Amino acid sequence: MALIVQKYGGTSVGTVERIKAVADKVKATREAGHDVVVVLSAMSGETNRLIALAKEFVEKPSAREMDVLLTTGEQTTIALLSMALHNLDVEAVSMTGDQIRMKTDSSHSKARILNVETENLQKYLKAGKVVVVAGFQGRSEENNITTLGRGGSDTSAVAIAAALKADECQIYTDVDGVYTTDPRVEPNARRLDSITFEEMLEMASLGAKVLQIRSVEFAGKYNVPLRVLSSFKDGGGTLISYEENKMESPVISGIAFNRDEARLTLSGVPDQPTIAAQILSPIGAANIDIDMIVQNTLGDGKTDFTFTVHRDDYAEATKLLNVVCADLKADSVQGNNEIAKVSIVGVGMWNHPGVAQKMFETLGAEGINMHQIATSEIKISVLVDGKYLELAVRALHKAFELETEPKQEK
Repeated sequence: MALIVQKYGGTSVGTVERIKAVADKVKATREAGHDVVVVLSAMSGETNRLIALAKEFVEKPSAREMDVLLTTGEQTTIALLSMALHNLDVEAVSMTGDQIRMKTDSSHSKARILNVETENLQKYLKAGKVVVVAGFQGRSEENNITTLGRGGSDTSAVAIAAALKADECQIYTDVDGVYTTDPRVEPNARRLDSITFEEMLEMASLGAKVLQIRSVEFAGKYNVPLRVLSSFKDGGGTLISYEENKMESPVISGIAFNRDEARLTLSGVPDQPTIAAQILSPIGAANIDIDMIVQNTLGDGKTDFTFTVHRDDYAEATKLLNVVCADLKADSVQGNNEIAKVSIVGVGMWNHPGVAQKMFETLGAEGINMHQIATSEIKISVLVDGKYLELAVRALHKAFELETEPKQEK
């Protein structure tokens, strides 16, 4: 017998028929002899409906009241699934984030989990019940209802699995696992049977949207095995865990990309130790995330400073950088908001030289110019013109033979 935490997203519980299908899956897991905790999102579209409803009263609603409102979406699905399970003669009990005592900080709409008490959960599990928990929500130390932000139900599920020391946390969604890249861009993309936390964290941060990055971080920190599965078809999905002498060690596990990049360069900046902080402080103060950074010394006491931001932040970042340019008496500000980032990811890169060379030769053969490069032990990212993004992904996928199963090491 194992303890399994299953999380179902909004599309998985989007209709009465789909909720019944989830109940069938939960029943099958229970009949296999496992204890089960189910974590649910709101029905797909419900959060947007509630937001629109709130804006009928005020354009910028109170964050506290929005959290009170939005948590009703998950409360609806947990009650309905519990009823569906009862109808299948499966004992079940629904519980809100507050009822399981999920404690968070006080940041409304983007709260972080501080602690999950397990007493109430354990009580019902020992009684043989399936516990159906509302994801995305908790309660602050000030006794206010809070929500965890985008992808919060994934994070709820992983936190509960960590607190209960569950054998596995299964994330059911509308895809059947993690792929070598987005199948909509490369039809030959292959589903991975397994991937490491490190690789998944890199892929999530670089643009892959299968899992919310906070949930992967949480799972890695507490060593909770994650499995991504489809709500709509059977299969083994993709297991995400720490690397353990795997028989197959592909050099590259996947290709991630982000279409929404923008690049800014401040030219002719005085070359001095504090210059990076002076440039980036106003950007950070505006809550603009900064990604790839390159500083290029020109040799005449000046340097060029380049960084990337999300395309949505391009206009504001440009405005702030123009002020910095004037303050530092730099030469100019240049920008490009029609670029994209393509990244290859794989723990196998540790032991295989020549990966970067192969990547650069592949892109060069396609006539794709690289504007910027960033590397780590398990990834290489490049900036390219946005119009070449899909060509770059397909060419790299073919070059690293990601459409085929990796060879078994002897």
